[in-house]
Amino acid sequence: MSELTSESPREQLLSTLHDEFNRINNQLKELDALIQQTHNEVERLQQKNAMVTNRLHQIEANFDSVPRPDIRVAYTEAIDTRSRLLTMRGNLEKLQSDQNQYRQMADIVSRVLAEVEGLAPSAFQSNTAAVEMSPAAVNIIRIIEAQENERKRLARQMHDGPAQSLTNFILQAEICQRLFDRDPDRAAEELNNLKAVASSTFQKVREFIFDLRPMMLDDLGLIPTLRRYVDNYNEKSGIRTTLHILGDERRLEQHREVILFRSIQELLSNAREHSHATQVTITLDMGMDFVSAIVEDNGQGFNPDTVLSGEDTTVPESKAASLKTLRERVELIGGAMRLESEEGRGSKITVRIPAGNPVLPAS
Repeated sequence: MSELTSESPREQLLSTLHDEFNRINNQLKELDALIQQTHNEVERLQQKNAMVTNRLHQIEANFDSVPRPDIRVAYTEAIDTRSRLLTMRGNLEKLQSDQNQYRQMADIVSRVLAEVEGLAPSAFQSNTAAVEMSPAAVNIIRIIEAQENERKRLARQMHDGPAQSLTNFILQAEICQRLFDRDPDRAAEELNNLKAVASSTFQKVREFIFDLRPMMLDDLGLIPTLRRYVDNYNEKSGIRTTLHILGDERRLEQHREVILFRSIQELLSNAREHSHATQVTITLDMGMDFVSAIVEDNGQGFNPDTVLSGEDTTVPESKAASLKTLRERVELIGGAMRLESEEGRGSKITVRIPAGNPVLPAS
């Protein structure tokens, strides 16, 4: 007669579920505290917003006698207060959404825990594999997590960039509207300021759209898009970056161009954010059977084995996750990725995919 030991699958699963349940509850406690702090800040900003709005009404009633610097200070304070209030309200909504998700997770884990605790140990002895995820399931989870992280990044960029700018536009438009009848010259000056800010924001939105999905990747293909992307990267990052094209410059099937572009984009992002490189060289070798993208930088380098295995905790988790996801995407279309790097000696990462079928020029 065999005895159930602490190493049995049932005990391991129960331990994992208890740990997960405790982790979720700890996260919920932290979220509760953050929500309370954010809620207090929102209330404080609402009161301040009421005060500055009242101050604007007073200025409007005595517009001709209030000194211009005082008017500007009042409007600047109003814009800043409303902008911060919108930001804090957005943060509060995000925290409350996270809280709901964690509560749902806690409920699910709690029910699973109750079910498992009610099962006999023998239920686990013949079906251990059922509680282990297949490699395909692990890959799917990693891809879903990568997609969610990307959505969070985009939402944060939209919130901090265009959304904030639109808020300022509304407030500046209100200022112009109030000045139009009283002081047309100042109204014209404010309109010119608004036009300049709108032009700057429009350029940022165009850059945001280009990073998100370059239209020219579909229209002109990989190589022209890469040349423009590298020019922008040079200008915005300050990292000296060169692009070399070898072989026959031609179009590839769309999904292959997307994979190569996203791979280079991701590696350049890592060079800027994690490697602290000052120089990057990109080589795109358009071979007839295989196409390779080689990205070399002179950054701080890393140990590929320990980073990909998660053993190196000094490297940000986002970098390790991005490299794993990138390698999986490349392998999905029959390609391969090779990482060569040493600490303090930069890195060289090669993405190699099949060239695929020839693409005829559009008639």
